[in-house]
Amino acid sequence: MISNLEPVLRMQGICKQFPGVTALDSVDFEIRPSEVVALIGENGAGKSTLMKVLGGIHPPDAGSIHIDGSPATIRSVRDAARYGIGFIHQELHLLDNLDIAANVFLGREPTRAGLLKWIDRKAIEAETERQLIRVGLNVSPRTLLGNLSLAQQQLVEIAKAVGWNARLLIMDEPTSCMTPMEVDRLFKVVQDLRSQNVSIIYISHRLSEIEKIADRVVALRDGKNAGALDQLAINHDNMVRLMVGRSLKDYHTRNEATLGDIRLEICNVRTRRYPESEVSFAIRRGEILGLAGLVGSGRTELAQALFGVDKPIAGTVRIDGHPLTIRSPRDAIDAGMFLAPEDRRTAGLIPHMSVRENITLPDLPSYACSLIIQRNQESATAEKMRTQLVIKASSVETDISNLSGGNQQKVVLAKWLALNPKVILFDEPTRGIDVGAKAEIYTLIQQLSEKGVAMILISSEMEEIIRNSDRIAVMHDGRITGILDRSQCSEEAVMRLAVA
Repeated sequence: MISNLEPVLRMQGICKQFPGVTALDSVDFEIRPSEVVALIGENGAGKSTLMKVLGGIHPPDAGSIHIDGSPATIRSVRDAARYGIGFIHQELHLLDNLDIAANVFLGREPTRAGLLKWIDRKAIEAETERQLIRVGLNVSPRTLLGNLSLAQQQLVEIAKAVGWNARLLIMDEPTSCMTPMEVDRLFKVVQDLRSQNVSIIYISHRLSEIEKIADRVVALRDGKNAGALDQLAINHDNMVRLMVGRSLKDYHTRNEATLGDIRLEICNVRTRRYPESEVSFAIRRGEILGLAGLVGSGRTELAQALFGVDKPIAGTVRIDGHPLTIRSPRDAIDAGMFLAPEDRRTAGLIPHMSVRENITLPDLPSYACSLIIQRNQESATAEKMRTQLVIKASSVETDISNLSGGNQQKVVLAKWLALNPKVILFDEPTRGIDVGAKAEIYTLIQQLSEKGVAMILISSEMEEIIRNSDRIAVMHDGRITGILDRSQCSEEAVMRLAVA
């Protein structure tokens, strides 16, 4: 029995402070050989910080770490690797300009013997191919990383960590952009690793996944231990109570909407990714159109084309009956159409700028007087949005990189809400966000609907898209295979169209 084994890892009294924030307050955590322990908590609870202490990214201010019963000093990522600790980060740590093989072996490239040490590309590609097969990614090791989808890049990150022969593996939101089939494949990888005596710390806001895979659950709240659950006690309600300290319904259900005239109309739009496929639909004021489909179906590409990130190659777009010429995001912004992108870190925020600067940046000229930015006006707008969206930051001057993932996502939304939007394109708006923050964002979307904002909701979480949409358009290979009314929406109906 796992419970009778001595812990492979024991963390005791771990403390960590950042400017103005106590991230960890005397936290204890342990895991045994071949055990899968789920680490849960709301955004800002301290989960990622605790794992970054273990992974050698942040030194603890106090506390101790023991590996196999002996004291361990982990001051760097290399130290963690020497102890057999691998880390699959929520935000991918990969290089777009290198191929898959180079990413998987970065920093540990094997060399050929000889007068000069040459990197053994043949060995690198052969081993990378084995790891890719192991995680279910059927692509060449020579494929440029930048040509992969976000979900495929996540699988490369997993292959990279597994390739280090880690005996303790940290998975931080590994399935946030995966399809159900990819999630099933990952779970098989996890079971395979367990059989090889690997222990796994699994961080996820998808509580249904935790019910399937975890041997034990440990919860953090406000940087402190909030409780634990043995396998028989793991269920949705018990986990939510530990996370938020109160009972919370699984999902918000969309209220019946009162729809107005057509606000957004797209006709025969073709994207560069799918130049032969045309997309047409219309959305009314106050309507939420769910956009479903498997990874690679063209959902994100369509959103990026509408926003001008990647200019559409054909078709027409109208807002309130007025045709738009979309050559860049500025054209969409000027028309009142905004995108909350799938990858907030690289496409939605400016790292190392403050909350205030990120929120006001899209409309900076309106805060200028004689070319001088009126910082008081900026701060007033940012503070209003911080309060409205319940952004957990000590002030609007807090560096955006010091916020949790969920609060960073709220800042992405805040910068557009400050501009009185007509249309918002939400691409995975609750990716990596806890159940409490999800409920807040669902409520916000409902409020926007009541104000007449038209919205497209792209989500890989089937329950989320069904419960929050008035209609669902399903995509496959860059085209719409069907549009379901609310009364027709079910997981079976969506999946049938998604694989058409």
